[in-house]
Amino acid sequence: MKICSTVDLRDKEVINLCDGARLGCAQDFEIDVSCGRILALVIAGDGGIFGFSKREDIIIPWEKVECIGEDTVLVKLEPNELQICVHEHKKKGKKAKF
Repeated sequence: MKICSTVDLRDKEVINLCDGARLGCAQDFEIDVSCGRILALVIAGDGGIFGFSKREDIIIPWEKVECIGEDTVLVKLEPNELQICVHEHKKKGKKAKF
């Protein structure tokens, strides 16, 4: 069994297997505190210049994570799923940080 800490995950780049896109690095996680389970990876959007051209945060459900390697986290998101993840995050509001 290989163990990976949240700090280790933050250093790994997230790559989408469906199109090879580099999505960024996981900056945060959504956790169900009642059972201690990770629900999603959060890739923080770019701040842009003076708040303009801000890219939305990307929320990736944990079940979409295919593999965690030495340098990357491989996820499998179809293009329409990626849009849904971004829009769902807008509805949720604040995310849990640790």
